[in-house]
Amino acid sequence: MSRSTIDEVEILDAYSRAVVSVVDAVGPAVVSVSVGRSRSGGHAGAGGAGSGMIIAPDGYVVTNDHVVHGAGRLQATLTDGRTLDADVIGEDPSTDLALLRVNAADLPVARPGVSATLRVGQLVVAIGNPLGFQSTVSAGVVSAVGRSFRSRTGRLIENVIQTDVALNPGSSGGPLVDSAGRVVGINTAIIAMAQGLSFAIPIDTATWVIGELLSHGRVRRAWLGLVAQHRPVHRALARRLSIADNVVEVVSVEPGGPAAVADLRAGDWILAVDGHPTATVDALHRRLAATTIGAPVALAVLRGADRLELIATPREAA
Repeated sequence: MSRSTIDEVEILDAYSRAVVSVVDAVGPAVVSVSVGRSRSGGHAGAGGAGSGMIIAPDGYVVTNDHVVHGAGRLQATLTDGRTLDADVIGEDPSTDLALLRVNAADLPVARPGVSATLRVGQLVVAIGNPLGFQSTVSAGVVSAVGRSFRSRTGRLIENVIQTDVALNPGSSGGPLVDSAGRVVGINTAIIAMAQGLSFAIPIDTATWVIGELLSHGRVRRAWLGLVAQHRPVHRALARRLSIADNVVEVVSVEPGGPAAVADLRAGDWILAVDGHPTATVDALHRRLAATTIGAPVALAVLRGADRLELIATPREAA
């Protein structure tokens, strides 16, 4: 056997060892989630299936919201063959995440990692149950980081991980794992008719959402009580007013809401929140997400030719 052939075998062996060690570490914590959908009249209709990941030995499981939303009955099948009824603890459609609970103890758990340090080209492994085939493993690399797409609520999910890992229906909710066996994401989406395009919710986001669901049964987000839209500003006008080429325009204000109390009005242009520019509605959402509910925020507003600073105190979104 030539030296080059030996080197290729050694490289392949190293790659294989990495994938096998990941599967050994995380595989036992991956479950198959079967879903019975609700029908009118209280009868369960045909359901679907997805994947989930055990995050606590006393039966907490994280999966995708789109897997369990509207479920009439949920069951989780463990790798040891047990099938257990599952209850929804909380859902967050805005990040496509949900938290389930099964009645069991001393379960194997997946170890969370950190998604913020992921690098393009890094090896990742997905474990799930595509098309009903339990405990399926596929490997690939991180293709891009910092992607974004819309959840079914219309809110932007940010810092999404793009990979070339092969995913299929039923893989949703399963873990995306790095070569050290640490979960870096929750697989959530594929693009139909495209190859090598898969996406995962970063574990940093999932960790925060899970904490909210465990503590409150819901994810609390700051709310101002207004409807706004992105408004491009003509370059000459932007220069004359010394503002950015894009602003957030207030379309309407809910009576009695935080924005109304702060005297924000329809037609106002919001330029910044606490000094952070808000060129788009998504940027406004990002600033609100970083805001503590009940803590005042300063809104830089342009009303006609007048620059104002209004103080609003966000409430929890209903």
